[in-house]
Amino acid sequence: MKKKILVANRGEIAIRLIRAIQELGCLAVAVFETPDEMSRHIRIADEAILLGDGPRKDYLDIDKIIRAAKMSGAAAIHPGYGFLAENPYFAKACEEADILFIGPSSEIIHNLGNKVIARQIMADAKIPMVPGTSNLAQGKEGIEQALHFADTHGYPLMLKATSGGGGRGIRRIDSDDEMRKQIPMARSEALAAFNDDSIYLEKVVINPKHVEVQILADQSGNTVHLGTRDCSIQRRNQKLIEIAPSMIKNQDLLDEICITAVKAAKAANYFNAGTVEFLIDEHFNYYFMEINTRVQVEHTVTEMITGIDIVRNQINLAFGEDLPFSQEDVKIRGHAIEVRINAEDPKNDFMPEGGKTVEVYRSTGGFGVRLDGFVYQGYVIPEVYDSLLVKLTVHGFTWDETVGRLIRCLRNFHIRGPKTTIPFYLNIATEKDFVSGNFDTSYIDTHPLIFVYDEDSSEVGKLAKFIAEIHYKKTNAFAA
Repeated sequence: MKKKILVANRGEIAIRLIRAIQELGCLAVAVFETPDEMSRHIRIADEAILLGDGPRKDYLDIDKIIRAAKMSGAAAIHPGYGFLAENPYFAKACEEADILFIGPSSEIIHNLGNKVIARQIMADAKIPMVPGTSNLAQGKEGIEQALHFADTHGYPLMLKATSGGGGRGIRRIDSDDEMRKQIPMARSEALAAFNDDSIYLEKVVINPKHVEVQILADQSGNTVHLGTRDCSIQRRNQKLIEIAPSMIKNQDLLDEICITAVKAAKAANYFNAGTVEFLIDEHFNYYFMEINTRVQVEHTVTEMITGIDIVRNQINLAFGEDLPFSQEDVKIRGHAIEVRINAEDPKNDFMPEGGKTVEVYRSTGGFGVRLDGFVYQGYVIPEVYDSLLVKLTVHGFTWDETVGRLIRCLRNFHIRGPKTTIPFYLNIATEKDFVSGNFDTSYIDTHPLIFVYDEDSSEVGKLAKFIAEIHYKKTNAFAA
């Protein structure tokens, strides 16, 4: 009998996981909430189970997910990213239900999800880190601890939720007055988002580059890295564009970071797929940020430059297989760029466009092009989930070739109905600092002209307008 694996997610990542499961000769079980009843992921799965009306709460309901897995006879659950992917209680519930969790153990997720514990593990392993505190005490004592740290290390500082992730629960602090005001607010925000009001402080690295390293590790202790990714182009700590490998022109530094990532993973007794994230300052000092205990949105760029299927390996590693290759087998070829095409209006503070119908969907393609999406013409975008529609990833032998391919793809990609980030990315792809590989985490704030564009600058969009104008002229001619 074929193994069944339940996918505890939705959208493009659910489709990505389902494809890998089916390629391995297993059966994929999808779950969904009522607002997702028209989603493609439940149509390509071998089986689909309705969790409830949602929205979101059923995707987050551990008991319902476990019951769905048992009902379907699934041997394993893949959480993807988001939702329950980094929830140690979910991993623990799977372990207790004798259902394989495709990821690291609940203990590892807990230790690395708690930023203070993670920092201690890295400190013991002598991994370079940004100066920071342990958990701040409650009440006035915690405020006094924070002010003392600020007096020692200076502003700006970053106030972070201990159990935070995905760019949430982070506040920049620039003065004592802000510190006193923000600490209670940060605790409330952390409690609401993560059911944990613990917070801590880190020194801010001014305008760093954000570089991460993909790792794979088996349960026999073998660990390899798959090179670097640059995720510096962000908005409010949320990544927008991902690039592999990093554009830093110091290969010795990048090699050292990769070695450090493997060392960090081993220090945490890590197994399965994970990502070790670093900040690099203007003097090329690098600092450990965190280890993400799941597959990343941006895993596609690493797959493009290495030819290694991260999700397939993730599943095999969870079932106890050893890594099928060594570090010497990993070869980096060319460059890759991923952009997240969202149903958002960048000109209006990236306001989501949920509730709108995709009237036209004409995707791009060609050599070195990959699309990971789930929308289709006629699809009504739910208002209750994130706004990601499709990820466009391009690969080229050189950086210039890759950028040129991205520009061509963006110009040929046409989505009508909701506003999208396509014209915004086209502006970035043709902007001189991006083209030269000169960007850091301040890029979006320091390049305001990337927000100046026509709403539909795609080639298909221009053709549609041209045809509409011809039709209008013919109509007027006949009317005359």
